[in-house]
Amino acid sequence: MQTNLVLLITKQYFKKTFYSKGLFVLLSLFLILLTYITINSWSIFEKRHNSVVHHQKESRNSWESNPDKHPHRMAHFGSFVFRTQHPLSIFDSGIETYTGNSIFLEAHKQNTANFSEASLSTGLVRFGDLNVALLLQLILPLIIFFIGYASITSEKENGTLKIIYLQGATIKEILFGKALGLFLVAAVFFLPALISLWSISFLDSHTTNAEIITRTLIITLSYILFFIILCFVTVIISGKSKNSNKSLLRLLAIWLLFFIIIPKTAQVVGNTIYPNLSKIEFNEAIETEIAKQGDSHNPNDPYFNNIRDSILKANNVTSVKDLPFNYSGFLMSKGEEQTAKIFNKQHKKLIQTYKKQNSIANRLVLFNPYLAIKNVSMGFSGTDFYTYTNFLSQTEAYRYKQSQYMNHLQMKFISNNAKGSEGKINVVEKSYWKAIPQFSYHYLPVLDTIKHQLISLAALGLWLLLSVIIINYFSNHFKII
Repeated sequence: MQTNLVLLITKQYFKKTFYSKGLFVLLSLFLILLTYITINSWSIFEKRHNSVVHHQKESRNSWESNPDKHPHRMAHFGSFVFRTQHPLSIFDSGIETYTGNSIFLEAHKQNTANFSEASLSTGLVRFGDLNVALLLQLILPLIIFFIGYASITSEKENGTLKIIYLQGATIKEILFGKALGLFLVAAVFFLPALISLWSISFLDSHTTNAEIITRTLIITLSYILFFIILCFVTVIISGKSKNSNKSLLRLLAIWLLFFIIIPKTAQVVGNTIYPNLSKIEFNEAIETEIAKQGDSHNPNDPYFNNIRDSILKANNVTSVKDLPFNYSGFLMSKGEEQTAKIFNKQHKKLIQTYKKQNSIANRLVLFNPYLAIKNVSMGFSGTDFYTYTNFLSQTEAYRYKQSQYMNHLQMKFISNNAKGSEGKINVVEKSYWKAIPQFSYHYLPVLDTIKHQLISLAALGLWLLLSVIIINYFSNHFKII
């Protein structure tokens, strides 16, 4: 294959397409929309970030300003914890709109995340959040198909394909030249979007570091691969079609099938095959399990009475009042341990169900590059399912540690003769509240995200390889006449 001929065809196709009036109008509209979305998303991110920082500070002040108090009352006082959004969520908000970013933590009870944008907005937001990634994943592919559908068929219809061939260019060189030319035209659209992505990485002052640069680099390379694949597919479909109308119809059918129908169907099929428990059913399952094993708040519960008897025997005493530590605090710590195990078990089942639901779409990434780039984009923007479940895990670990800390304070400082937790007699100094470190969410390391998105990354590579093989095979069997 002669590189100079490929580059010549590329140059001619780019000049012919780029200087058309229709493209100028389309590009202008795209850039206006991109600018608006970027500024708007950035503004929303800054407001949310400042709001989270403000409320996190307020919650911490509220916790630390509590007076001397009984530790069990303090455990039930609880606190709100928040998750700051990843800066790259400006680029791709993923499932962030539908998941909450704050949780109320208290003893004996595991709450779910609250205050998602979808739950606080009108129903329109449920149709999808408008962000830069949406433009690149859904709108730009459609633009590429519209620009490139006649890349080969127009040459056939005008009779110029035969002339180019007779002048010495092979079909392979023509196909690769057209595909590269189409990619350069597409680059005029996606490069400003990628510049917007990199500007987020460098200009956002909250968390700029090597980690965010690595994420940005992987997202950039993945999108470039995705658009190369789309350009190859467009040229192949154009080459296989008898005329431009058929080529356009085929490409539109591909867009509908791969970008709309398959993803939505996979979601519905996943939910149907693997139904998840409702919130009421989930809470009921936990309460049923606790009732079976024992309730630490019930003074006549057989399970905890057995624990009490074994503790009395181990300490050679006959009454809990003679124990060297507060028995109620000990009982609460055992109850917390038990409920945490039950919750984690049920929560793990629920997460597994969600993973099974997602597995339908995740398997399809090998057959659908749109699903692959969608997963990669969300994953490295810190707005995917794994990031959300990681937030829930970190908050539960923090809640458990905080509750057990209060139970240990009760065991250490509260007398067994104390009756109840009310009043100002049986209390612990407020300085102990400050000893608990403030919750700070840590995003998944890049290596973990790579592991989660390995199939999607591999799928993009395989699709590129497959496109090159098909274009080679197709060029060897292409009939000009």
